[in-house]
Amino acid sequence: MDPRKEFMRLLWRYKKGSISRREFLELTGLGLATAVLSTGTSRFAYAGNIGDKVSLATWPSYHDENNFAKFKKLTGAAVEVSVFGSNEEMYAKLKAGGTGWDLFVPTNYTIINYVKEGMIEALDLAKIPSFDASKHDPRFTSEGTIDGVVYAVPKDWGTTGYVYNTSQIKDEMTTWKQFWDLSMTTLSGRAMVHDYQLTTIGNALKYYGYSFNSNDEKELAQAEKLLLAAKPHLFGINSDYKPSLLNGDAWLSVCWTGDALQLYRENKAFKYVLGREGGEIWTDYFAIPKGASNREGGYALLNFLQDPAVNADEVKFHGYPSTDSRVNALLPKELLKERPPPRRCW
Repeated sequence: MDPRKEFMRLLWRYKKGSISRREFLELTGLGLATAVLSTGTSRFAYAGNIGDKVSLATWPSYHDENNFAKFKKLTGAAVEVSVFGSNEEMYAKLKAGGTGWDLFVPTNYTIINYVKEGMIEALDLAKIPSFDASKHDPRFTSEGTIDGVVYAVPKDWGTTGYVYNTSQIKDEMTTWKQFWDLSMTTLSGRAMVHDYQLTTIGNALKYYGYSFNSNDEKELAQAEKLLLAAKPHLFGINSDYKPSLLNGDAWLSVCWTGDALQLYRENKAFKYVLGREGGEIWTDYFAIPKGASNREGGYALLNFLQDPAVNADEVKFHGYPSTDSRVNALLPKELLKERPPPRRCW
């Protein structure tokens, strides 16, 4: 049987209510949706008429361009990508209005503020049948639901540590104290930190053994003093740190999980460290801005990216762990083993 016709038959039954959403997903396994992808049909099954462009705001090196090419082939809509370095920058841009975004990627701790400010809409889950909450690890997914309403669905999760070039730095590094002390002494001019308040301040707090999330004024004052002392010694303050590490200008940098894996793929000398003092674990989400100009396009892209087969290709590209067990079942075992263990902020 033609997989496209079978998929549309099951989709029609689902729309009429003769089978449940769960039955629809189980019957198709979303494998038929993948078969539709491979045939080059002109419209993605859930897209409808979404125009010729969908705008996405996201982070550097965070998506497989091949998937965007597939989406365009299926829907006729190109994915226009805006890249940001920090949640603060993304929040300020959206609050100012006029972004034109149809979908964006906020981090877990920001979602409640977006909701309080009325900046994102409650999601219509019927428009994202590829998403199945029961398949996602609840340790990483709670922040997307506020007062029982789903405002965001998970993209992936990760940790924030640091990476260093073992071909240049011979002594083993294991702590945040080493990172900051060496940045101001023997490795002056070789270290980078994020232009992102949360991670940079949080990891300065870890130097003293304080909570990454501390809001104690005295502890924050000590972190500020450390950052001011370190600033003249830094090679750069930038969340797009990989180019400087790969060309040898920088030898160590605060780093996110997936970026560390991407660096290691390029150069096996790079080693990722979760400082022994502790650190951060986070989840990134997808959300629809309130008043999105191409709301249906945003939903179509979100649904496409939540498809387990598509998401598995995303993970293979960027290296960040998925919260979705269906995705993990499609990934090579060696990729799953490359990840640091899940740990909470502390």
